[in-house]
Amino acid sequence: MSEASYEFGVVCEARADRDTACGLADRVLLEEVSWLAPETLDSCRRWRGLRPEDSYLRWGSVKEEARRAKLVIFGGFKDGPGEQDSYNARRALLLMAMAERRPDAVVMMRDGDAQRDRAGLEQARNDRSWPFQVIIGLAEPKRECWVLAGFEPRTADEADQLEKQRKRLSFHPVRDAHQLTAREHGAKKDAKVALDALTLGDKERERACLEETSLAVLEERGGKTGLAEYLKEVRERLVPIL
Repeated sequence: MSEASYEFGVVCEARADRDTACGLADRVLLEEVSWLAPETLDSCRRWRGLRPEDSYLRWGSVKEEARRAKLVIFGGFKDGPGEQDSYNARRALLLMAMAERRPDAVVMMRDGDAQRDRAGLEQARNDRSWPFQVIIGLAEPKRECWVLAGFEPRTADEADQLEKQRKRLSFHPVRDAHQLTAREHGAKKDAKVALDALTLGDKERERACLEETSLAVLEERGGKTGLAEYLKEVRERLVPIL
């Protein structure tokens, strides 16, 4: 396969995060770039990790990769003490900047987990003039909330299950997914519990939520989960590269 014209780095924690961030970004590119088509997308851009052959750079591996690269970082940040995630995000961006084949942009995808905000990621992005665009995707509180924003009942059974979840939670799990703030797995307000109930744990059904629901609807419903902000950043920072 021939090399893609552009390479976009991804920093995230798991394959599902990578697929969500990259899939949404691809949809924006296809909508915004007039000459781009689904059949030419793969020849135009490649999503990668620290190395071109890697799918993504895992957050949990950043410190070890920095140690291997003998990367030593001193000092704080221009706007004050480092916020949560700021140092690790800076390490990740430095690693990407030092890569033998430097990407044209880097997406940093992260779960908020009801305790993390954008401040640390913003600090790392603003730390210096990076040789690539940096796009932040913070799912508040979790990636599953972005998927829920795209859920549209296809059958009467799915509509019934959506109503059951609304009654169980006392709020609408699609329109108000930001309220699914539980950090404990299996808790009442666990976003994964709600998503599994609606999709029956079917990964293809889950994927369809983000692939088939219009971007306009995703933005409208995702205003409080960080989804709308991510799509905006892709439009403003990634689209102009092409």
